[in-house]
Amino acid sequence: MKIAIAGAGAMGSRIGLMLHQAGNEVILIDRWPDHIKAIRENGLIGEFEDHKVVAHLPIYSPEEIVEDHTSVDLVVALTKSMQLRAMFQDIQPIISEKTFVFCLLNGLGHDETLSEFIPRENIIFGTTTWTAGLAGPGHASLVGTGSIEMENLDPSGKAFTLEVLEVFQKAGLNPVYSNNVRYSIWKKACINGTLNGLCTILDCNIADFGSLSIAGDLIETIVGEFASVAEVEGIILDQPQVIQAIEATYDVKAQGLHFPSMYQDLIRNHRKTEIDYINGAVWQKGMNYQISTPYCAFLTQLIHAKEELLEAK
Repeated sequence: MKIAIAGAGAMGSRIGLMLHQAGNEVILIDRWPDHIKAIRENGLIGEFEDHKVVAHLPIYSPEEIVEDHTSVDLVVALTKSMQLRAMFQDIQPIISEKTFVFCLLNGLGHDETLSEFIPRENIIFGTTTWTAGLAGPGHASLVGTGSIEMENLDPSGKAFTLEVLEVFQKAGLNPVYSNNVRYSIWKKACINGTLNGLCTILDCNIADFGSLSIAGDLIETIVGEFASVAEVEGIILDQPQVIQAIEATYDVKAQGLHFPSMYQDLIRNHRKTEIDYINGAVWQKGMNYQISTPYCAFLTQLIHAKEELLEAK
């Protein structure tokens, strides 16, 4: 299968590399000049737990996707949420009427953005528990294992979605087909909507947050706000189950020593965050539905204030 990775950061590098190793034709698309330069000169370095690989994959900036590029079978969307629209505006030359998009972004509302560029029957949504990091430009740190859940937005897209599932299975990405991926997306949004923003504001890792006496109250309140909004959209979240999933990440043998991606973006790299697509999305939806979400609103405002203080780009 010919596959484009739209957003070849840490996670995009991991998925692109594993798909390449399974024999697929993979191209990477990213906006970071140093990352592009490093991969072109030295290949994509993948540092697994017990071995290292170097893959010489073609990589382009979105602006370099010009008309003479042939279309791809699948685009895996792994940009930051706020970069999704601009990315798909730029990569239209590789998208044909037969091209599918598999969206693995965190957050909410991406179906509306992608529907501007892709027919709904060609959109696949999913979530993943894989993790990845970048040790530097062109150098991905790929420890641990994970899985991917996927489902087509429109029933007519199921046949190709199952083809994608087979391709991802052969690549060792542990995919499963879901009959309710929207529930999983909301559940993961709850995890991100608590740990990402709170660890960033409190300047701590997940285990340190979990050790706080007030952690349980904060988690319960924020999950409650997510659940109230999700219910209006037909998603009934099992709040105790979601809270249990969040608390399971506190274990230092699991993800406890991990600093969430929002922390890494803002505190370490002074980059703008995806808060508007997580807590901010719940706040906005809540206003539309006349549901009060004060914790999501306040956390969104605090993160934006921190972005200003750090002059995030």
